[in-house]
Parts: sequence; structure tokens; C-alpha cells
Amino acid sequence: MYNHGNYIVRLGHVVQWLGEQAESMGVEIYPGYAASEILYHEDGSVKGIATNDVGIAKDGSPKANFERGMELHAKCTIFAEGCHGHLTKQIIKNFNLRSNAEPQTYGIGLKEMWEIDPSKHVPGTVEHTFGWPLDPHTYGGSFLYHLNDSSPLIAVGFVVGLDYSNPYISPFREFQRFKLHPSVKSIFEGGKRIAYGARAINEGGLQSLPKLTFPGGCLVGCAAGFLNVPKVKGTHNAMRSGMLAAESVYETIQSEQKETEGYEPKVYEEKIKNSPIWKELTAVRNVRPSFHNRFGLYGGVAYSGFSIVIGGREPWTLSHGGPDNSRLKPAAECKKIEYPKPDGKITFDLLSSVALSGTNHEGDQPPHLTLMDDTVPVKTNLAVYDGPEARFCPAGVYEYVPLESGEGERLQINAQNCVHCKTCDIKDPTQNINWVVPEGSGGPAYNGM
Repeated sequence: MYNHGNYIVRLGHVVQWLGEQAESMGVEIYPGYAASEILYHEDGSVKGIATNDVGIAKDGSPKANFERGMELHAKCTIFAEGCHGHLTKQIIKNFNLRSNAEPQTYGIGLKEMWEIDPSKHVPGTVEHTFGWPLDPHTYGGSFLYHLNDSSPLIAVGFVVGLDYSNPYISPFREFQRFKLHPSVKSIFEGGKRIAYGARAINEGGLQSLPKLTFPGGCLVGCAAGFLNVPKVKGTHNAMRSGMLAAESVYETIQSEQKETEGYEPKVYEEKIKNSPIWKELTAVRNVRPSFHNRFGLYGGVAYSGFSIVIGGREPWTLSHGGPDNSRLKPAAECKKIEYPKPDGKITFDLLSSVALSGTNHEGDQPPHLTLMDDTVPVKTNLAVYDGPEARFCPAGVYEYVPLESGEGERLQINAQNCVHCKTCDIKDPTQNINWVVPEGSGGPAYNGM
């Protein structure tokens, strides 16, 4: 958790700068285009990707602005989609990359940017909290950074582990409630919220790392899962893994040794295991799973403190236990949570929050949030779990509305609100929701988040 000497930056600005550096070196970047399909050689190795077609109406017919997607072929394709990427999900399944790894476990991170009273702004200050307002058996905590920017900005956020069991938990409303704690509430008083966003993060660590290479490609960054959970930081490991992947791909292609049409950079796996990434994740591997105990938060904090003090040198490795979607208990076994109403000053509702994310989708396009079985939401999710998707989504995408007949309800999907966090694809107890890419320019438009 040591942060002394580090820089506090707006990652969106860093990524923008990195993009400019890459383009100046001849790298081609295609903003507004989304990779929607994996291409394969006849021998089954990866050939590249295809971007999605654009200008398609809701009913599947081509519109006047229809444009066919592009095929991009490569000797080796590096997948860097971030946490729970929809193509990475397919790659892991197709090549059975998790055969020797545990299921990934996730958290949902919610974040706001605020302009605050200059007298309360202390550039360089970093604060982390743990637990409250969550119950003792739900993993999560907050972060707060005072940025050294041209205006008195802070970044505040809250992460909730998606292995929670109570279907009445709303990560968004837990975040709003957190800001009412006396230790932080005064920071927001007199301030102005200027941005909002949400994104799933990997929390599985070392135990959940899949095999990193496959015929025709490899995984880097959060597509693989290199986040350091107690630090809630993974950008440094993502960058380092990208550098190691580049070296490995170059060496593999130069050697001209390949067993399939697509090159597999097998040396990359070994480079990762000999890198600071592996050492760092090994040291904290038992922190996250230690919270699965009968004492919950208290047992987890005690064990984590012990593990961090000894540098993760325990001769054992704890297990996560199972995928997050399997953790929900039936609503009948859980207590409803009464959240405070938003005051519009420090705490807010979902829709006004989504408006600050810059989210926009073309209305007349095929849905990018699809149900494998339209009957499951009402028959199972609503009947057994009281409609958890209406609460775990941090953008108000899912809501149960009355049928026109007045008898019963149906699930309504407000896809235009989607901030592409991937929580629904992860936490849906029946795994009935499938997230795919919308038209390339659709989604949140984060500015310096």
C-alpha cells in the first residue's frame, strides 16, 4: 500500500499521450472501430480480428450509411481488451486457457471526479478505506486521490467485490452512501461533481491467471489479470506485460519457428514468471481469498496483515472458491437494504450519474446486450433473486417493468445507458446475459478519468 514518491495522474490523459507517441512512431490507431470477431486459420490458430459492420438497423437490415467491417490479419495477435474482454473470453474458452487456473473473480469499481473547495485540496494526498458501508462479509473499499492539476480536483471511488452474496446489494448506492461518512463528507461539501464512470476489475490475482499464450497470440494487461488487488493498481503491470509481449513476439517471429500458421510466443510466459509482475502477484496472492472465512472482514484483515508483513511467504496458496455468479443467495435468505435517498449535492441517482459519463449509443442498431433465453430473467432472476441485475448494474441498464396486461413484469434493457463495465456479463447468476461490442463509437466518453 506504500505510495510515497509515486505520481497521481489522470489515466485518460496518460493513455491519450501514449497514443500520440505510438502514432509518431508509425503505429496505426483506429478510433471508432471495435474488434468484434476473432479470425482463425484453417489449422485453428488465430489469424487476426475483424471490426464490426456499422450502419445496421435494429432489425438487421443495412442503413444508408452501412459500412462493412475490416479484417486485420497478423502473424501474432496480442489481446489487450482489459478486464473480461468479450474476445478474450472466447479465446480463453476456445483454447482452454483456464485448465490449470481458478476462475477469475472480479470487483466493480465506481469513480467520480470532483472540483472541491481549494482550501480542502491537498495535492498528493492518497486515502484508502476498507469495509464500511459494506456488511462484514462483502469485500470492498474506497480510494481518494488529490490531483495536482490546474484546478482543485479529486478522484474518489469505491470497489465492491462481485463475489457478494446478498442480491439486494447495489454497488452504486454503496458508493453514494460511503460519501456520507463523517471522515470524508466535508471534502465534498461545497464542491461540484464533474465526471462519473464504472468498470469491472480483475481480483483473482496469481491463482486466476490463465495460460498466457495460444497458437497465434497472447494476452496482456487486464485481459490476463495482472492487477495487484490490495493496491488496487494494475497499470504498471499492464504496461510491463505489453513490453514483454512485444519482445516475445519479435523473438518468436525472428526465429521463424512455429508449429501452427499463427505464431505462438511461448517465451512470453517464461518472461512473465521471471518478471517483477510475478513476484508482486505472488506476494499478495492470499490477500483476496483470505476474506472467504466465517469472520469475514475481520478475519480477512487479520490474515492479510500477517501475509503482507511476511511478504507472502506462506507455504500455501488459498483458493477463491468459485465464480462470482455462483455466489448469490436466494432473496428469501437475505435482508433488503434501505439506502438513503440521494440529496443531489453529495449523493446522486443513477441517471444523473450516467449523464456525466458522456455515454451515447446509436439508437437504431442491433442490441449489444443479448439474452440467451428471454424467459430466464423473470422465471429465475426475478423469482429467485428478486431481479439483482437492476441493482448490480451501475448505469440503470436493467429494470423490471409491469407488463401491459398488468399481470407480472418483464425485463427492460436500456442499452443506451451502458457504460461498458461488463458487470452484467460477470455477475448474472444464470450467465444468461452476453455483452458484445456495439457500433465502434458507442459507449462512454471519459475525459481524463
